[in-house]
This record gives sequence, C-alpha cells and structure tokens, in this order.
Amino acid sequence: MASWLWLRCVVGPHLQRIHRPPDQSRPEGRSGRRGWNYHPRSLEKHTDSILGWASVLWSLSYYSSPLLLCYLYRKGYICSSKLVPVSQYVGTVLVCLLGVACLRGLGRWRNSEYVEFISVLEETKKNHTPGNKKKLRCYDFDFSYWPSDFSWKEVSSPKLSKGGVSLLKPEPRLRGTADSILNSVRTLPCHVIGYLIAHSFGRRMLYPGSVGLLQKAMRPMLQQGQAKLIEEFNGQRNKLVACDGNEIDTMFVDQRKDGGPNGQTLVICCEGNAGFYEVGCMNTPLEGGYSVLGWNHPGFGGSTGVPFPQNEANAMDVVIQFAIHKLGFQLNDIIIYAWSIGGFTATWATMSYPEIQSVVLDASFDDLLPLALKVMPESWKPLVQHTVRQYMNLNNAEQLLKFQGPILLIRRTRDEIITTAGPEDIMSNRGNNLLLKLLQFRYPKIMTEEGVRVVRQWLGAPSPVEEASVYSGYEVDDDWCVSVLQSYQADRDVSFPWSVGEDMTPEGRRQLALFLARKYMRNFESTHCTPLPAAEFHSPWRL
Repeated sequence: MASWLWLRCVVGPHLQRIHRPPDQSRPEGRSGRRGWNYHPRSLEKHTDSILGWASVLWSLSYYSSPLLLCYLYRKGYICSSKLVPVSQYVGTVLVCLLGVACLRGLGRWRNSEYVEFISVLEETKKNHTPGNKKKLRCYDFDFSYWPSDFSWKEVSSPKLSKGGVSLLKPEPRLRGTADSILNSVRTLPCHVIGYLIAHSFGRRMLYPGSVGLLQKAMRPMLQQGQAKLIEEFNGQRNKLVACDGNEIDTMFVDQRKDGGPNGQTLVICCEGNAGFYEVGCMNTPLEGGYSVLGWNHPGFGGSTGVPFPQNEANAMDVVIQFAIHKLGFQLNDIIIYAWSIGGFTATWATMSYPEIQSVVLDASFDDLLPLALKVMPESWKPLVQHTVRQYMNLNNAEQLLKFQGPILLIRRTRDEIITTAGPEDIMSNRGNNLLLKLLQFRYPKIMTEEGVRVVRQWLGAPSPVEEASVYSGYEVDDDWCVSVLQSYQADRDVSFPWSVGEDMTPEGRRQLALFLARKYMRNFESTHCTPLPAAEFHSPWRL
C-alpha cells in the first residue's frame, strides 16, 4: 500500500492551492480566507525546480531542433561514431531525471496535504460520485488530471461528432470544370502558404492567449482569479469534453438561491482573444446577481486543443449542452455575453440555438477580414483574404443575422483594437458596421439610403452631448416610434426582416432609424480592454 501511494505521488499532478469548503472549520495557523496555497517541503520544492528547468530546456531544444540539426550536420556530428556517445549521455541524463522524479515523489509522500489530495483524486477516478467530486473541488491542480464531468456524447450521437458542429461557409465561386482545375493549380501555392500561416503565427496572432509563454506569465494572476471565484462566489470548476475530443475548462457560479430575480438567468460568458474566465468578463454579470458560466477557449488555461473556428464552435456547443442537461437551465433562461473576439462563439450560439433569451456583444466586430488587412502589408491582401476566409472566418454579422431575438451591442468609444484607422476615428470602429448590417437586415424599409445616413451621423458623434444633439435635432418621438413598431408587430407577428416603414414619410423613417440605433447600441466611454462595469450590463431592448 505504501509503495503504491508513493508511486501515485511520483506520477501525480502539481498541487497549487487548497480550498476550504464553506462548512469546514479553519485549520490552525491558517488565515481567515477560505483557502491557502500549497507549500511543498524542501525535497519536493528543489526536485520540482530541477524538473521544471529540464522541461524548459526540452521545449527550447524542440522548437530550435531544425536549426540545431542543420548545425550538427554541417559540423559532421551526425554519424554513428558521434551519435553513440551522445546517446549514452542522453540516457544518463534521463536516468538522473527519473531519479529526481522519484525523490520528488518521496517529498510528496511525506507531505500529509499532498497524500490526502492524491487519495481523493484516485478515489474520485474510481467512483465519480457527487460526494467525491465535492472533495476534489477543494483542490487546484493540473487540469489535465481532472476527471471529466460532462461529455458531448451523453446527449448526442457519437456518429455526428466527426466533422463537428455546423458552421457557415463562404460561398464558392461558380466556375467551369476546366477553369476550376486550372485555377486550383494556379492558386495551389497560395493555399499551401495560407495553411502554414494559419497554423503557425497566424493563429497565435489572432489568439495570443493560447501562447504558452503568456499563460506562464499570467499563471499567478489566473490562480488568484480562480481562487476568488471558488472561495468567494462558491464557483464550481468542471471539465467538459467536446465532440472533437477537446477538454473545456469551465467555471459555474450558481446564484439561483440568493441572487434575486437575476439569479434565475444564466449568463454564458465568451472571452476575448487573450481573455480567461479567471480574470475576464465573468465579474460583470456576477456583480449584477446573475448565475454565470464561464469557459476558456481551446488551448487557453486548462482547455486543450487550438482555437480555430470549428474548435471554438464545438466548445461553445458542449458548454450550452452542459448548461441545459447538467445545470438545469432552459434556453430561454440563457443570455450570451461576449467580449471582443468572443462575439464569434456568441453569434454562433444564437444562430444554432435560436430559443436563447438574448445576446450582449461588447466591443465586438462584424467581420475579421478588415481588421486582418489593417495589420498586414497591402501586398499581402490576396493571401490574407484567402487565409482568413478558409481558416479564420470569424463572420460575426452573418451569424448574428440568423438570430431573431433581442440583441444589445456595446461600443467602446475609444476602442484601439477593432478600429481600422485608430481610436481617434470613431467611424472606423467595426462595431458600427455590425449595427448597420443588423438594422439593414431587420428593417430594410427604414434603413434606406436616408436612414443609413442619419444613423451614421449619430454614430459619428464624438461625445454623448453631440450624440444627444443629433438625436434631438431630428425630433425623435420615442413614444410614437414604439407605437408604430408595436402596431406592426401586433398586426403581423412575423419574423425579421420587417417591412415596417414602407409607406412612411422620410421624416418618420429617419426617426425610426435613430430610435432603433439607440435601442440596439449603447456607448461606453472607454478603451477596448477596460472591464465593463456591472452598471453598464443591461438586458437587450424588447419591444
């Protein structure tokens, strides 16, 4: 028994923190907060440091191996006479590292806190009961060792999981057979280069949060944020398995009992390209008393995989299925709240689950392509267009137009990320394009050339005072606008697009255009990365 326990300590995960359950008394010598960092003893601490440095050196060797192999080949070191002693040295190093790992296991075995943790982990793997799971949630450790809490296969057929969930694809250009073959041959280099760009630096530029070095630098902050969610909000961490096999790291805070009326509504948060639920936009709806479910993109935090659009949609799908089948929420009790690039998964969710209550998009954009063209050389334009459309097609507006429910867009007036000409040019904010496309689709008879002109004038107002001046300058009567829209809805009760405004005067269409623009979009005076205050988080307008 002792030897088996020591072996589990050798191969066991890193333990970072211990969370005390709310009903457990505080151990002697511990502070008043519901948790404390795990402190390894001297032997475990030093051996773990050695293994950590070995891991860093291995990573550096792995990524520099092409250059290293070329150098060794040119120097004549790649031959049997040289490789034999090198292999002996490598073997000796591996044996030494194995001995260090065994010593680390010995150090853990002598630590009562780690022994208790590894016993709970092993028991939970054998018997995945609610009681064992509750005990395991008291520990923060390497998420790869965390047992699965929910799988996509539990509610869907495994046969459907091969290609993942459905996405909107760019429309193919119609060509003749011979022309198509010739064009395929001619564009083959572009396809190859685009694939290499997307799967190398392109993905990392688009989702810097998936870069391991950034995650290591943010690890103390992430651990602190996770401890806050668990110890102050009684958050529950869960591992979900998506249809592509990726493991998704989630955090659920249940406020149905003490969160008031808002607690009955679940807000699912979709983070930005360098955002994590530990320090992301979860805090905004939490402060508003909502129940909240946060999750990390594939490749972020404890989630596995890479954040390509298909993997992102697969992850969002299993998160929604988990909310319905395990947490007990109905689709009409769910609000999707997204920040920045999280707008892609949010709009995919509203397109795929139209019964969702509403969606709030904060600092999001209509399409990735204009933003990608902004940061790449002009001469690369055809290559950028092909790469984005084939591998990173974040077509937020196209997906959002499929949704018939309430929508709220929040525009950052000094946004420096989703503008194509700089934060000082508010009209280059791609959130404007998202609003215009939405209004033009839902109310085409109102958003004529004149309607678009007045909405653009309102969007271009540099301050709240001038914005109000534009609105009052056209003498918009809110009560009249509401009555017109309610009358149209009562007579027809049809889905969008509506034909309201077809037989209306230009003055009436202008009033309705401005009224609708102000209902669908709110301004927040800040930059892109400023956390949204809870006071600025509102449910979207309903007629």
